[in-house]
Amino acid sequence: MSKKVLIVEDNEDTRGFMKFLIESYGYQVVEAADGIEALERFKFQHPDIILMDISLPFVDGLTAARAIREVETSGSVPIIVVTAFGKSYYEEAIQAGCNDLLTKPLDFDTLQPLMEKYLNQ
Repeated sequence: MSKKVLIVEDNEDTRGFMKFLIESYGYQVVEAADGIEALERFKFQHPDIILMDISLPFVDGLTAARAIREVETSGSVPIIVVTAFGKSYYEEAIQAGCNDLLTKPLDFDTLQPLMEKYLNQ
């Protein structure tokens, strides 16, 4: 059974491109367009890893990450922040319960090894 990746991204084009790439790596993809959907998808789809944008409508990505960590207290599901804001949010992301941070535009040569690192722990 392939690993399940939750992509949380409000930009439909970016989300679709990420989905295409991640499926090409052999993973199953679940999508969410905002922080509220992210929490819902997390609860009912049980992803193995989450790629979370910070800037989302309704509930931002860091707030959604905190909410997910309240539900999933073991911290076993990695959350990787994907943001255009650069590394300046790294510490805040870690404090929110995220495991790592990638900057946009995504370097897809970095994405797959980072995902595999966390999925194989």
